[in-house]
Amino acid sequence: MTINNPLKNVRIEFHILQSFPVTCLNRDDVGAPKTAMVGGVQRARVSSQAWKRPVRLAMHELGVTHGTRTKLISKLIADACLTKGATPEQGKACGDKIEGAFIKKKEIKKTKNDKEAAVENDAEEITAEPASEKTDTLLFLSPNEVTILSNAFAENGFNPDAVITQKDQKKQAKQIADLIGKVSEAIDAMDIALFGRMVAQAAELNVEAAASFSHAISTHKASNEVEFFTALDDLATEPGSAHMGSLEFNSATYYRYVSLDLGQLCQTLAGQNLPDAVENFTKALFVAIPTARQTTQSGASPWGFAKVLVRKGQRLQVPFETAIKAKDDGFVQPSIDAMTGYLAKQEKLHGSLFGKQAEYTYGQDDSFNIDDLIAALKTHATACVIEGKADE
Repeated sequence: MTINNPLKNVRIEFHILQSFPVTCLNRDDVGAPKTAMVGGVQRARVSSQAWKRPVRLAMHELGVTHGTRTKLISKLIADACLTKGATPEQGKACGDKIEGAFIKKKEIKKTKNDKEAAVENDAEEITAEPASEKTDTLLFLSPNEVTILSNAFAENGFNPDAVITQKDQKKQAKQIADLIGKVSEAIDAMDIALFGRMVAQAAELNVEAAASFSHAISTHKASNEVEFFTALDDLATEPGSAHMGSLEFNSATYYRYVSLDLGQLCQTLAGQNLPDAVENFTKALFVAIPTARQTTQSGASPWGFAKVLVRKGQRLQVPFETAIKAKDDGFVQPSIDAMTGYLAKQEKLHGSLFGKQAEYTYGQDDSFNIDDLIAALKTHATACVIEGKADE
């Protein structure tokens, strides 16, 4: 059986410029805005994960079917079993069975004193940590996958040993993967298809991410500054500050690069609802903002400019290796000039390998808004029809 995927190696590439004044969009371990050295100068930086999660959550708000990524694996399965008639004890047993297949318990090193204490108290030696609801592993499951597992338990009277019969942990994980079946048929969560999933114990459940995010960097040199602040006590009887402190911030025009692999998304979703996926992903990408210090250093600036390409070939982002100099008291226009100039040059240098199928510009013509961009991008996803053809 072969799969015909007409969108294989076709990508939508978002080249976005977005300016933020006085913000700390993404903090490091000491609470300062993240930075990076690019082209020999310091740039402001927002890590890819700091923007990916807000995009994922924005998709949830748009009503997209989404998965649950959690360490509380047992509770997730137990709650699903409870809705199908399991008792709390049965639900927990089923949840613990799934969790046990993916979580390796940590062994506690026993000392001589531990053994002597166990003997003196006529108790069994402790060989593993007590069970905890929260594990060290995040598991990403779609609603349909949770339903498949809970249905299997329900059909066997919520007896977990009748569903997961293997004793070896790896074999248990494989058995669960077999229960779920083909990922392309089981996955109904758009965020899993977009952002991917890795399950070390069951490679069959791995999902290749269709979306790729770079770290956003300022197109220009940027230095962190320090804000000194005070807080007053409303009930104080003496003048003066009740608290003093400082916070770091910066301001920057960021270049953001995001690639959406239509071929991969088509394959993961088995050709279903791809135009809707493109629409919701683009909407979320447009509205999502990192959440750090939004109440005190609000960053609510929209896209300033975007060049969106539909290409077939290798991904291509703008390095901005040479820091932009301010022109006419701003960085936006010279950043636009540098970005569009770089992309135009690369198109010439790549020749036929550039593979451009379409190009859209947002932010210059106010008659072409975000809805128009989304409508245009959706047309490139309608070709996704997975067809199974028998090998001759």
